Amino acid sequence: MSSLFSHSKDQLHCGRTLSDSSPASSSGTAKSLRHERLSRMSSSGSSDVHQDKATNHAESYFLRRENRLSARKKAEEETANNDYKKMYEKALATNQRLKSRLETSKQELVMIQDQLQRAQKGRPGDYGSNMLEVEKKESWTLKKKITDMEEQLKAKAELKMENQRLKDENGALIRVITKLSK
Repeated sequence: MSSLFSHSKDQLHCGRTLSDSSPASSSGTAKSLRHERLSRMSSSGSSDVHQDKATNHAESYFLRRENRLSARKKAEEETANNDYKKMYEKALATNQRLKSRLETSKQELVMIQDQLQRAQKGRPGDYGSNMLEVEKKESWTLKKKITDMEEQLKAKAELKMENQRLKDENGALIRVITKLSK
């Protein structure tokens, strides 16, 4: 009776372990082997109880091992998925930051182009027209200085000619006085 009790207990234990294991984690051959063992256990008598116990222990060991391996594999896949997710989020954040910098750069470019166009057109009241007026005033003052210098050069040339005339006259007077004094 104790052998029957232990045999039915082993069958329950074996049935529980088979139902507890996930079908995705075990391979097709392992399922068929377990099924054969289970059917052998249910059809065999009490003479195979000792052998069935060893088989059940080995089978439960392998089932636990498969469960641990599948759990480890799932954990690694989740970690890998989390890493990809983190990398994706990081790339997304970088893209957003770069897009915002690009937008500000575009806005600055538009402002600078607008300022350049206003400076080139010289519209009144703008920064460019003020520069144009300043340049016109400088040009006018430079032209005035040039005309003043030209007038000074003409006056200087006239003075040189008069000076030369006076020298010539002085030389002629000296010659006349020297002739008279002889």
